[in-house]
Amino acid sequence: MAGHSQFKNIMHRKGKQDAMRSKVFGKLAREITVAAKLGTPDPAMNPRLRLAITAARAENMPKDNIERAIKKAIGSEGENYDEIRYEGYGPGGVAVIVEALTDNRNRAASDIRSYFTKSGGNLGETGSVSFMFDRVGVIEYDAGKADADSMLEAAIDAGADDVVSSEDGHEIFTAQDSLRDAAKALEAKFGEARKAALIWKPQNTITVDDETGEKLFKLLDLLNEHDDVQNVYANFEVSDALAAKMNA
Repeated sequence: MAGHSQFKNIMHRKGKQDAMRSKVFGKLAREITVAAKLGTPDPAMNPRLRLAITAARAENMPKDNIERAIKKAIGSEGENYDEIRYEGYGPGGVAVIVEALTDNRNRAASDIRSYFTKSGGNLGETGSVSFMFDRVGVIEYDAGKADADSMLEAAIDAGADDVVSSEDGHEIFTAQDSLRDAAKALEAKFGEARKAALIWKPQNTITVDDETGEKLFKLLDLLNEHDDVQNVYANFEVSDALAAKMNA
């Protein structure tokens, strides 16, 4: 296990501004509805639904919204969504993975392809870049929940593979199939995590200059603002100064 990060996993998250709150809630509700429809509406028996609810709580989504999203899956009014993964290259040859839930495959594909093209990149076939990422589980806790050594020890006992601790918090990485059990074990010790989800973790990252970094952030913003897009992952690093500027 590593006690520090050997990479910067860029997972450009939406919803940093209050103006984006309703859009974030809409995306979270869509995932909850799909998870409940594909499995059971009981989160105790449905790992994907439990993770979706955890993500919603981390964004302070009201309980009523969560319950309404679950009821939509049970009722006949719930929309049918297709799960699609798009893969391609952005500016500077950076690999990008886009996860979407859409009720219109043609619209989603057309919009996402245009975003890549306008940014100077190109959308590829499924599998064209995902081989450069690992599908893993991640569990996140605030830094104040425990010191690095205590979190590392607890993560090992929970069956995790790696822990990255910093002033921003703790990231515990697990095998895909171990996420649920590890999350439950850590929850018993530290309480509910601020995040527990399956992600695409880059095996290596590309360092880009600030000009390319700005173009990449613009592409990621366009993708994240699209209603059908749930998550975006990319394998690049930028300078701390640019990261601070783009996240301001």
